[in-house]
Amino acid sequence: MVQSASTVLRMRITDTSDLWWKTAVVYCLDVETYLDWNGDGTGDFEGLSHRIDYLAELGITCLWLMPFYPTPNRDDGYDISDYYGVDPRLGHLGDFVEVVRTARDRGIRVIVDLVVNHTSDQHPWFKASRSSRDSAYRDWYVWRDEPPEHPEATAFPGEETSTWQFDEKTGQYYLHNFYHFQPDLNVTNPLVRDEVAKVMGFWLQLGVTGFRVDAVPFFLDTEGVEPGHGQLKNPLEYLKSLHAFLERRSGEAIMLGEVNLARSKQLSYFGGEDADGLTMQFDFIGMQNLFLSLARQDARPLAAALAKRPVLPQANQWANFVRNHDELTLDKLTPKQRDEVFAAFAPDADEQIYGRGIIRRLGPMLLGDPRRIRMVYSLLFSMPGTPVLFYGQEIGMGEDLARGDREAVRTPMQWTHDANGGFSDAPASKLAAPMVSGGYSPEHVNVASQRHDQDSLLHFIRRLVERYRASAEIGWGDFTLLDQPNNSVLAHTMSGDEGRMLAVHNFSAEPAVVTVALYAPDTRFVDLLRDGSVTTDTRGRLDLSLEGYGYRWLRQVGPNEKRLF
Repeated sequence: MVQSASTVLRMRITDTSDLWWKTAVVYCLDVETYLDWNGDGTGDFEGLSHRIDYLAELGITCLWLMPFYPTPNRDDGYDISDYYGVDPRLGHLGDFVEVVRTARDRGIRVIVDLVVNHTSDQHPWFKASRSSRDSAYRDWYVWRDEPPEHPEATAFPGEETSTWQFDEKTGQYYLHNFYHFQPDLNVTNPLVRDEVAKVMGFWLQLGVTGFRVDAVPFFLDTEGVEPGHGQLKNPLEYLKSLHAFLERRSGEAIMLGEVNLARSKQLSYFGGEDADGLTMQFDFIGMQNLFLSLARQDARPLAAALAKRPVLPQANQWANFVRNHDELTLDKLTPKQRDEVFAAFAPDADEQIYGRGIIRRLGPMLLGDPRRIRMVYSLLFSMPGTPVLFYGQEIGMGEDLARGDREAVRTPMQWTHDANGGFSDAPASKLAAPMVSGGYSPEHVNVASQRHDQDSLLHFIRRLVERYRASAEIGWGDFTLLDQPNNSVLAHTMSGDEGRMLAVHNFSAEPAVVTVALYAPDTRFVDLLRDGSVTTDTRGRLDLSLEGYGYRWLRQVGPNEKRLF
């Protein structure tokens, strides 16, 4: 078979590149709520640069920055008015480059949010677009004389009544799948597609190692575009062209996509067997079934979700998360299942949003139970894929329900027990967001105290990161669910060229004994999270005792084992 030059090039790049994301630890933060260095109440890049060593100490290898671009800031920076700059509140491009340089020096790559489904209505492109129907920028957005007869549902039920907004000046409606002040770009317009590539090229040139691509299905949706206002026969082919552009500019760069769809549809966004679409995608279905398992104290929903995960090409990866920066969405559960999770973790209306999600952090949802919290994070780091942390998870931060929406979990980082949690020297009234109060306030939950407490959650997360990074089979190996009679226990193995690891997790408060029988007699296992080892009996069985919410990571020791434990 004759291969095209592009195919040969793609194979060469894939074969020789270091697929660093397969064993990465991703950490997401919002610059404006991380650390204020100049004392104006808003976090900034200079403050972040002074916390890169903290991230390196934690073991982070990939820093994901939420939007930091110039913005009216009506949607936490996701309403962007300039893709080629830094919002003045946070610093300037020189500060950004210094963060990237410092992070790279500590072995941390930086990826940034690529938000190209929509802009702010204050973006110069949109201002020009709405200035006249004859504007050169008119077709950069999606305009119609009348909305479609059956328009798609808004992404924010209860906050927006329609995805179409009437513009009095030009007498037409524009599409906005999110807020009305975030008009959708018209991806069928080749000029828009070219501009997206320029945006990517700009930030790659400044040293980033890729992008977390926001709302990918919305970005590629062409349903609202009328004939004659652009053409794009196959949007997924455009996604592949962005992948090819990324490879040409940087052999190590990635696209981590937000694609909250059925898994069968997610596969097409990866690019299929050629793996020439998104590099990674978040596993929303796994996350939602994790919380269903937690609510039921039954591992089977999560086990079933993991068993149905499609096997991916080596150049692709699933990204696992417990909590992200938005609402904890439960949209892929049935209404009955969703009600179970609400009843367990968000029974009050002010803890829920959009009828489908929760605006709480993990610690408060699990009533601060350290056994249960640690079991969840142990599971996160042992599941097949790449773990993603949201800032503050490593110390068990809580939320501020008084904010009433997704902003509830976007509170300032809690560094010390001092005023404003060490986040800022400004008066509390000047802070970018209020500090959490009550039992999860900085007085009770902060980095400084936990750094000096060997039994703290922070030290536990460090230990997990260390063990995960030393267990390449988690990122690279084959996943196998193990049959065992305890419905509350998830048991699985990860097997790769370097070895095999067994992980067991108990979702119940009741102790459990787990018996697995798939090994040769007298096979030795070393416990990776505590001292000791265990050996199979003469029938190759392994009996493991688990406390309530207990967990074990066990690495099989071969006859000529050279790995460190």
